[in-house]
Amino acid sequence: MALTFTDANFEAEVLQTNKLNVVDFWAPWCGPCLALGPTIEALATEYEGKVNIGKVNTDENSDLSVKYGITSIPAILFIKNGQVVDKQIGAAAKSILDKKIQAHL
Repeated sequence: MALTFTDANFEAEVLQTNKLNVVDFWAPWCGPCLALGPTIEALATEYEGKVNIGKVNTDENSDLSVKYGITSIPAILFIKNGQVVDKQIGAAAKSILDKKIQAHL
């Protein structure tokens, strides 16, 4: 199951880990975000224990959205060792996200 990242836990859960983190910035009113949800859940199950995969609700966590310059959702950031190493703006097929994850493992 995908993790829930917030303004409060992002530092500890994402930035202070050595694992690759896949962070889906989304909102409940965003159609493409909702369509991407099952893909994020599938990746979270597939990579459990190897990659931290989670979601940030942009309506509830505006500080993170501002910090990372999120102006369009869905936006997926790939963060490793505290740095953004890749990103995907807009909904994408599971195979595309899987390829990006594999590239950074």
